[in-house]
Amino acid sequence: MKRMELDLTGRIISIVLLILASGYFSMAEISLAASPKVKLHQALENGDKRAQQVLDLQVKPGPFFSVIQIGLNAIAILGGIIGETVFSPYFEMLFRLFLSPELSSSLGFFCSFFTITMIFVLFADLIPKRIGLNKPVAISLSLIRSMLFLIWIFKPFVLMLTGMSNAILKIMGLPIKNETTITSEDIIATVGAGTEAGLLDRNEQEAIENVMSLEDRLVTSAMTTRDSVIYFGLNDTFEKIRPLIEKNPHSKYLVCDSTVDRIIGYVDSKDLLCRALENEKFSLKEKGLIKTIAIVPDSLSLSEVLETFKKQGRDFAAVVNEYALTVGVITLSDVMSTVMGSLVQTEENGYIVQRDDGTWLMDGSTPIEEVERTFEIEKMPEEETYETMAGFMMYMLRKIPKLTDKVDFGGYRFEVIDVDMNRIDQILVTKLPKEPDQPD
Repeated sequence: MKRMELDLTGRIISIVLLILASGYFSMAEISLAASPKVKLHQALENGDKRAQQVLDLQVKPGPFFSVIQIGLNAIAILGGIIGETVFSPYFEMLFRLFLSPELSSSLGFFCSFFTITMIFVLFADLIPKRIGLNKPVAISLSLIRSMLFLIWIFKPFVLMLTGMSNAILKIMGLPIKNETTITSEDIIATVGAGTEAGLLDRNEQEAIENVMSLEDRLVTSAMTTRDSVIYFGLNDTFEKIRPLIEKNPHSKYLVCDSTVDRIIGYVDSKDLLCRALENEKFSLKEKGLIKTIAIVPDSLSLSEVLETFKKQGRDFAAVVNEYALTVGVITLSDVMSTVMGSLVQTEENGYIVQRDDGTWLMDGSTPIEEVERTFEIEKMPEEETYETMAGFMMYMLRKIPKLTDKVDFGGYRFEVIDVDMNRIDQILVTKLPKEPDQPD
């Protein structure tokens, strides 16, 4: 009996050791794969030489994964052999109380196999991988040297398996080295960590994140919309142009042939300002007064607009849709304002103005991206189908909004308070009170 107890104790200890070993390999595997390169470079700059070893393995992971697979498969085989002998007799004894010996033996083996499998899946795989995902950098740094030692121990097997896997990858046309580059998500994560550490303030963080998002934001999110575009007709007289300049001061104005959809070019306000102030009459048909304007489709990203400005040497563009209709205008200043965010914007000159009573007033042409950023709304419903708050209101109400029409969304109430014909001019935003059971 004592010998049986000693055998059972030894087998249980063996299983525990196998679980710990399997957990080690699982944790090492997931932590190395999940460690961001940016944070590893930060650790290296802080003097941790282990970070370079982790980076080297990420570039050439073949030997590392070969050792991982050798370890995990060997442990799985041993665990199955030992585990079956540990649990099978006890399950068989239990089933023999009410079943035949043959059936008891089969059920005992199945239950033993199921039990040992569940134990290994839970404690040797799932939990270690969850731990590795929570702190990948710290764990990969702590385990890297032991892994390098194991790679050295199993070098003959590693060389054989690595060579075979590399040959197969070449046949499949896949790269042998991991050429993963630093992504914009990595940069944003690093900037966020820098802000939390006090190295950057919130405005600087916002500016950097906005730069990273230029490729994802369409030109329509930063442009002046069609309804707000001030333009001159080619045949407009001095008497008609001057009050427009005085009432709507801008640096540049479109010049069109009768309608805004027939763009000829633009005029610089500085070329007109002196003449207008001195009551000097002028004509837009004067040679050299109208300049060529860039035309960009509304499907371009802000990054592509910047590239267009750079190639054409311009800082002003008209935005047109697929039907060649003008949907707005955009300047280099508009793009820069989008990048700099609150560093250059004030409540008075933005789309959204916060009032003393805790409510907000916004224009109907306010871009959806601006609303999401201001009110910390993750995503508006079906936002790809509209671009402005006016579009949002029409989508949610399923009609042309009228005065006092309102929509509740994201913890806020959006109410139409000014309408010009069918155009929504102003929207009042009020924060809704929290429900009694709603967490803070």
